Amino acid sequence: MSLHYPDDQAGRTGDLLARHGIECPTVTGAGTGSFEFEAASGVYTELQCGSYIFMDADYGRNRDRDGGPFATFEPSLFVWATVMSRPAEDRAIVDAGLKALAFDSGPPLVCDEPAATYERASDEHGRLAVSAATNRLGLGDKIRLIPGHCDPTVNLYDWYVRVRANRVEQLWPITARGAVY
Repeated sequence: MSLHYPDDQAGRTGDLLARHGIECPTVTGAGTGSFEFEAASGVYTELQCGSYIFMDADYGRNRDRDGGPFATFEPSLFVWATVMSRPAEDRAIVDAGLKALAFDSGPPLVCDEPAATYERASDEHGRLAVSAATNRLGLGDKIRLIPGHCDPTVNLYDWYVRVRANRVEQLWPITARGAVY
């Protein structure tokens, strides 16, 4: 029996194994950013998506088949920040910088103020560029930031604070935090 796979490396490898009588019942791969393509290929029997549960800003910048925003999943991991300073009409300073967010996959997205863009980070602070036309940020305001990369951002914290309907429901420990093997 010959299996037919799309013309890609996993498919060609599956064909090669089958031609030599080697069974390969599980073909695993893909990830959050590409699972739709691998699922549609018919090659994979198992998908290794993990970050979809948080949907960070980097994955949020991915595009679907039609070039639109990748909207299969929604962000669920946020870092709360407080506006500490408003030195100019077009700028706000928040208390979340490199020690609060991972930047290896780009800056965070500002969730609660569409007129603001996370522009620059120092160790403890972040600078937001703010469009004055729709600016609502004031001193002391709390905003949610969607991390650029969820995995290393989670590693910066000891606890997940689980919130539902603006109420803290549970604290979940991040058990691998600081673990050295």
